[in-house]
Amino acid sequence: MKAPLRYYDYEKDISGCGIFGVIDKKRGLIKGDMPIAAMTCMHDRGNGLGGGFAAYGIYPELADLYAFHVMSSSQSALDRAEEMIKAHFEVHESQPMPTRKTLAIKNPPLMWRYFLSVKETRPRWKSLGEEDYVVATLMDINKTSGGAYVFSSGKNMGAFKGVGFPEDIAEFFRLDEYCAYIWTGHNRFPTNTPGWWGGAHPFTLLNWSIVHNGEISSYGINRRYLCMHDYECTLMTDTEVVAYLLDLLIRKHGLSRRMASWVFAPPFWDEIERMSEEDKKTFTALRMVYGPAMLNGPFAILVGDGKSLMGLNDRIKLRPLLVAESGDRVFMSSEESAVRDVCPELDKVWMPKAGEPVIVELEA
Repeated sequence: MKAPLRYYDYEKDISGCGIFGVIDKKRGLIKGDMPIAAMTCMHDRGNGLGGGFAAYGIYPELADLYAFHVMSSSQSALDRAEEMIKAHFEVHESQPMPTRKTLAIKNPPLMWRYFLSVKETRPRWKSLGEEDYVVATLMDINKTSGGAYVFSSGKNMGAFKGVGFPEDIAEFFRLDEYCAYIWTGHNRFPTNTPGWWGGAHPFTLLNWSIVHNGEISSYGINRRYLCMHDYECTLMTDTEVVAYLLDLLIRKHGLSRRMASWVFAPPFWDEIERMSEEDKKTFTALRMVYGPAMLNGPFAILVGDGKSLMGLNDRIKLRPLLVAESGDRVFMSSEESAVRDVCPELDKVWMPKAGEPVIVELEA
């Protein structure tokens, strides 16, 4: 399960990657069969070195508790992670993650899940708010446990990922048994980073989840910027920075999702020069303050947070992204065929413009 020691020696593959997302605006539950089928339709966009899903609304009876999904390369590392979890949280439930044996998944890591609340008496980081405390704890676990990683930490949601095609990962985690009102899925074709269990998509933090097709070539400066704000990147995949940037910009700094999209994919300077004075001031300020958070390189991303689903392309649309509507459901995908496969009759289909966010929120 551990990442290769000399992962930078691996030969580069040209990326394909496939992404899919669906949201029911009225919180209608969608069986896991739908995203599994959609990702299976895009099988050839990956190479079996990474697949995964995020699902929202899957733990309704424990919705007020943080759900930690933990993967570990050894029992000793899992024991260390559990010791740290018990020191910082009240553990309400703890169990192995439900999985089934499959022919395609070889030697999976240990998988465990915990349902937690923050202790009233904290051993560390006593001045932090609750969510910052959760973030600090899981960053510490991922950095110091020696082989265990918290790969999902939100409430009433979960990420399920690993080395394999998406349909293999879905079978392993028994995702056909889950229902959710937001799903995202990913099929990975690793480019500059290793194909390993922790490096598969989605990447999550609290309720944020991100799946990505492309390459974040600004990873270095994004990572250094995040280190200044106490985020530790330990999973050796460029997309990890996007999850942490979302948390920083929206939860901590109070930017809207639309403004965060302008940070990730801002207008070019010549476009800003042609704007009204008010808009010129806004976009100039965003670029000056959040320059190190800009995402460079080709990307199409889907972002879930339990309240909305957002899709966004890079500034010149180097990766495909399609949006479709059918009744209360909105789909986002790399390919129309994946959407048509699970929902043949669509009310509307379109391709968002480069750098134009599509934000679909749940109805009250």
